[in-house]
Amino acid sequence: MSIKKSILLLTVFVTTSLTAQEVLTPEEAMKLTLENNLGIQIANNNLEIAENNADILNSGFLPILSGNASGSIDRQNTEGELGDGSTRSADGVETRRYNASLNLNYTLFDGLGRHYNYKSLKEQYGLSELEARQTIESTIVQLFTVYYEVARIEENNGNLKQALEISKDRLKRIKYQFDYGQATGLDVLNAEVDVNTDSINVLNSDQLLRNTKRDLNLVINRDLDAGFTVDTTVTFTSGLLMEEMFNDAKSNNVQMLIMEKNISISNYDYKAVKSGFLPTIGLSGSYGWNEASNNNPLAFTVQNTSTGLSGGVSLAWDLFDGGRTITNTKNLKINYANQELIKRQTELQVERNIKNAWETYQNALFIYDTQEKNVLTTKNNFDRTEERYKIGQATSLEFRQAQINLLNAVLAKNQAKYTAKIAELIALQVSGQLLNTDF
Repeated sequence: MSIKKSILLLTVFVTTSLTAQEVLTPEEAMKLTLENNLGIQIANNNLEIAENNADILNSGFLPILSGNASGSIDRQNTEGELGDGSTRSADGVETRRYNASLNLNYTLFDGLGRHYNYKSLKEQYGLSELEARQTIESTIVQLFTVYYEVARIEENNGNLKQALEISKDRLKRIKYQFDYGQATGLDVLNAEVDVNTDSINVLNSDQLLRNTKRDLNLVINRDLDAGFTVDTTVTFTSGLLMEEMFNDAKSNNVQMLIMEKNISISNYDYKAVKSGFLPTIGLSGSYGWNEASNNNPLAFTVQNTSTGLSGGVSLAWDLFDGGRTITNTKNLKINYANQELIKRQTELQVERNIKNAWETYQNALFIYDTQEKNVLTTKNNFDRTEERYKIGQATSLEFRQAQINLLNAVLAKNQAKYTAKIAELIALQVSGQLLNTDF
């Protein structure tokens, strides 16, 4: 599937003007990024250049047709002696010459050089497609890394604000208890410190959220202060499907495909330079018109006009070019061998990346599952502590500790959730399936 088709499959129509009340979904973020991201635009422009280079017009297979025309005027004084000994002279003799021609040149055979060059250009277009795909994949991973960071901070923000409300409610309760002599001044001060601490946490989280939203707007390439919220719902690809994709990861990984293209290009370059050992055969033809006129009294004709066709066949053969072709052939042969070695190195790196990405993803899913269980446990502990605190069986410090434990568990669960999602995206990238995934 070409990269342009992949982009069309990935994108859906959305409006690009988002207000603070609207939710920027992953699909909308993808669409906006594919349309607006500067790096992707540059990659698409480079792809268009490669497409132009791979056209038949740049292949050397077509003939060269050129036209020439010229005109000149001479004005001279002339003097001549005739056979009877008399002389004649003329001043200001004017001679006019005009000519025009249409020339055609065509190379019949150049040692198959242009044949392999044309194949190389086709492979370079394919390479540009893969490089554009690589740019898009990297940009998508960058996009969702920032997107899910915004989602994490938004969720955390809500939890921190909820913690602040709980602390404010506790402060109010302790003040009532203090008024009735059921709490000390130290209890009130501790509750006020907790409120201040939670307020600072919310303030810092708000600032971090604004900064991260600007980072996301930068990736999308739009107004940095454009307001939006993100979808915090995260779904994971089924494990069976992930395993199936990883079985064919090597054949779909963009780095491996780029390496294959580089080897093909090196092979064609090597064959093209070997064409220098063979002759070049060409055809040429022209149609010309020439006219000359003068008013010289000594001339036999005062005007001469000629038209006609001409054609020819040429053969050129560099029997020895100083060793340039031999040297280039040797170097390109070595370069081809280097590409084979780089391919082997890339295969090992890709295999390592695939295994690392898969294990990281599996580990991240396990941690997320564990953190979800921790939240349930700490939530149960907090609810019990809160009930005991309301009836005076738990101290303010015990309640605060239960609150902190719950908050930390929730924050850790959020971190684990989005870490697992990013790990999944990286796993999809190295398996070559990122652009075939619904977001």
